[in-house]
Amino acid sequence: MIEIRQQDVKRREDLRLATGKGQYTGDLRPEGMAFMVFVRSPHAHADIMSMEVGAAREAPGVLAVITGEDLRAAGLVDAPGGIAFKRPDGSEGPKDGRPSLVTTRVRHMGEAVVAVVAETRMQAEDAAELVEIEYETLPAVTSAAAVEPGAPAVWEHVPDNIAYHWSGGDAGAVETALASAAHVTRLPMRISRLAVNSMETRNALVVPQDGRLLVHASHQSPFLLKGALEQAGFKEPITVQVGDVGGSFGLKSGYLLEAVPVAHAARLLNRPVIWESTRSEAFLTDDHAREMTSVTEIGFDADHRIVGMRVRIAYQVGAYVASKSGGLVNNMGGFAGPYDIPAIHGHLDAYFSNTNFLAAYRGAGRPEATLFVERALDVAARELGVSRFELRRRNLIPEDKMPYRTALTFEYDCGAFEKVMDKAMALADVDGYEDRRRDSAARGKLRGLGLSNSIELAGGPYGVFAPDIARVALLADGRLRVQPGSMSVGQSFETVFPQIVADRFGVPGESVVYDQGNTDILPYGRGNGGSSATCVGGPAVAEATEALVSELVARAAAVLEVGPEAVTLSEGIFRAEGNRSLTLAELAEATERESDEVAATGEGKFKPAAGTFPNGMHICEVEIDPETGVVEVARYSAVEDIGTVVNPMTADGQIHGGVVQGIGQVLGEEIVYDEDGQLLTGSFMDYQMPRAADVPFFNLAFHPVPTKVNPLGAKGVGEAGTVGALSATMSAVADALAGAGVMQFDMPATPHRVWRAIREAQQAG
Repeated sequence: MIEIRQQDVKRREDLRLATGKGQYTGDLRPEGMAFMVFVRSPHAHADIMSMEVGAAREAPGVLAVITGEDLRAAGLVDAPGGIAFKRPDGSEGPKDGRPSLVTTRVRHMGEAVVAVVAETRMQAEDAAELVEIEYETLPAVTSAAAVEPGAPAVWEHVPDNIAYHWSGGDAGAVETALASAAHVTRLPMRISRLAVNSMETRNALVVPQDGRLLVHASHQSPFLLKGALEQAGFKEPITVQVGDVGGSFGLKSGYLLEAVPVAHAARLLNRPVIWESTRSEAFLTDDHAREMTSVTEIGFDADHRIVGMRVRIAYQVGAYVASKSGGLVNNMGGFAGPYDIPAIHGHLDAYFSNTNFLAAYRGAGRPEATLFVERALDVAARELGVSRFELRRRNLIPEDKMPYRTALTFEYDCGAFEKVMDKAMALADVDGYEDRRRDSAARGKLRGLGLSNSIELAGGPYGVFAPDIARVALLADGRLRVQPGSMSVGQSFETVFPQIVADRFGVPGESVVYDQGNTDILPYGRGNGGSSATCVGGPAVAEATEALVSELVARAAAVLEVGPEAVTLSEGIFRAEGNRSLTLAELAEATERESDEVAATGEGKFKPAAGTFPNGMHICEVEIDPETGVVEVARYSAVEDIGTVVNPMTADGQIHGGVVQGIGQVLGEEIVYDEDGQLLTGSFMDYQMPRAADVPFFNLAFHPVPTKVNPLGAKGVGEAGTVGALSATMSAVADALAGAGVMQFDMPATPHRVWRAIREAQQAG
């Protein structure tokens, strides 16, 4: 294990970003830059009968009008479609690609059909209005009705609209367990569809440079974007440079459809071209997330121990299927939770609809899996007449069973689930809840207590553990520099990675330069995703640091004329007997440099042999005004085991953000289409986002159980907040509503839906 000193260090990037000194793609304005806008389909399902672009080409300032046929003529291909999973009958699933510009048939509202490039954005927008496209509309389907007989087919060669099927676990064992169980709880549930709504919208700026293409983009994985453009058919050398990124959450990963026509236009015109999504475009075309329905069944014996569990899911993937459509399946193992369950079976059917593409969003299946299990346990406890806490405690995996292989996919290497639960209950003052509930009732409010035991895979996907790389250098001026293969999109890497380097050298963190996001610097890089930065990227940074220390100790020994074993390093100074010493700057000056800028470099690589499993307990309390239906989150507490905590302050921040996203989904976020595939929630006037006033101050703590999967002992934190918050908040809302006789309620808990549910219960009761 590598020794890491836990310490609170304020995010050093905040001052730069908060004072407008960040460098986002939109801040770049290379000379001669032109602007691209897209003509997008107003229909959810239609054939393109004709297209007239002549008037647009003649409009003032227009430099190019590009169609899908133009891209094909240039040798550019669609984004690859399909997924590894088969259809229910065992046949191969559909492999249809996702076009950057559609040529024949649109399959969801907002698909791009024509790209217009002009000297100014306003000129491009004006010219786009002159493009005339004749559509012949087709029947659309936007809901689970897609799998009913006679439903419109999104793809003619997939008449049943089933994109893929997945099944895991032991179906027979579960069937037997449920049939013989003393009690079986069955809970149907719906999870709403979300828009990501990152602060910075998606974008791409491509600059041609002497036969190369320099690509700037708001993206979380520069090497994946480079590979996607090469796969699209670009033969020129490509460099991707990503600066600051205003949020990603899984959205800005892999293929960026719009980057293909942008890059094509840039090389065609031999000048920089930029596309920046408007917020309206973002609602229409950013990957959506989460939407599905499920049925969870859990069987118990007479002692209230779980004997078997089955989860069946219908997952709406939208109009296309690709590798990003599999995030939920990759994390199905989360059904097991932290519980000792002898038999589990999961079943999923993914189906097409005439809606936007569904892909990963913070957690990518982990919050959903946790929600299925935790809400079913809530219902089971009510049916069995036992405490929700006691039912969970009775079924937790004990520490002495670690490592523990679950009945569905995952093997947990370590964990202290009961200790985490005890600490969370104390932190949340569960014993004082009844007094708070009575106080709420005296004020005419319904109060609910929600809880969630969560566990998630980090550093995955499971069984496919990508490596990461990092370089740490001594610069000629005596400063240090870290260049990670991981990519920060707001998660504090600019603070935490230099902290790892600075701690080893004994220097202030400010003396370590942070440099990320350039595909010319490293041969590859993991980028961002799967809560992997600290547990995969962190060890690579630590190994690179150790490699540099070894090199510099050897150099210092040569200068000081002693053996390497006689040299010590502390406070940035190499010392030997006789009060002889060298500072980093002196060592850089005294030895041969690798270049004018760099004195010496250390490189580190790390590939995990297994995933890590952050886990925690979240406890939420809400108050509901039955007269208005307004839900207020009154208290929120959580204890997380994220393994080694390098910087508690930044880890807290990650959990804060994740919790707010979970609360936001429960309280109101929802993408809604009408039956014709028209988007009804296409702006912030229609789509409810959480605000600061919607959440309380959080009460957080850690109970670290370091993992041995990586030398830092870190498990990952990026998605922990959302994984626990979705189910804890939904649990609290359901508990409060149960006090009004509402026994079945699905998100979102908007005031109108809550008010209506209470009124219907009153009328029925």
